Amino acid sequence: MGKLLIIADADKRCSATPRGLELAHRLGYSAEVVAFSWVSLKALDLSPQEQAEFKQRLLNERESELEKRIEKFQHKGQKVRLKVVWHKDLVEWVLKRIDSGSYEAVVKTGRRTESLIHTPSDWQLLRESKVPVLIVAEEKWQRTKPVLAAVDLTTRNRDKLKLNDKILTQAKQVADALEAKLHVIAAIEVPTLLADLDMIDPGTYFKNQKAAAEPLVKKLAERHEIPASSFCLKRGPVDKVITSEAAKVRAQLVVMGTVGRKGVKARLLGNTAESVLQLLHTDVLAIKP
Repeated sequence: MGKLLIIADADKRCSATPRGLELAHRLGYSAEVVAFSWVSLKALDLSPQEQAEFKQRLLNERESELEKRIEKFQHKGQKVRLKVVWHKDLVEWVLKRIDSGSYEAVVKTGRRTESLIHTPSDWQLLRESKVPVLIVAEEKWQRTKPVLAAVDLTTRNRDKLKLNDKILTQAKQVADALEAKLHVIAAIEVPTLLADLDMIDPGTYFKNQKAAAEPLVKKLAERHEIPASSFCLKRGPVDKVITSEAAKVRAQLVVMGTVGRKGVKARLLGNTAESVLQLLHTDVLAIKP
């Protein structure tokens, strides 16, 4: 049986816990809810024993609070494990935990702000996690809305072609579990420089690229048993096409790939998944090649 690793929020209003438990229940996975508690004890004039007692008291209070929250959202017969840890670095602990267990995905409430001096845990997990990361929006999950899968139909890169299959497999599995329709979007981005220099006609370029992608659409549709009519190709930058389509169809979840750039390159260029997260107010499931 697969497992979902659900990161509980520090505050009482936690979107990740109920949505993670719901998704685990529908997919037939077990759930592990982890909460983090940490404060610096250096400034307190306490003996080692008193520090240990203070620390344990905070952990017990956090555990008691989460047990009540889990009990509220847990489904009958659902296997849920709760773990409260004393750790300052959430991302470091989660990445090590992933390496030690067979988790299907990490579920976390989104914190969608970033600056050059502050990189939130969302971005770090998207860049470094070896398993898919579900970044949950704080709005209520509407099950009547479709799941939107974003694929790249213009690539010739083998890894990205395999990623298309991973995205569609995961998206179809989740859509079926949630009893939701599956909608597939692909962006065709016209090279700005060539268009500005009048070296290509944007409309003609899009038309040719769309025609060239039709055989791949047919193959993907047959391979994943998805109606070809569910695929939609639109002209424009990838992040803007995805967000506009998600808003148009009122998607409850966007499933997409992320290359997970790191370091200065990621800060300067960013990732499509991260751009989408900044623009989109819905859940995003990010999958790596």
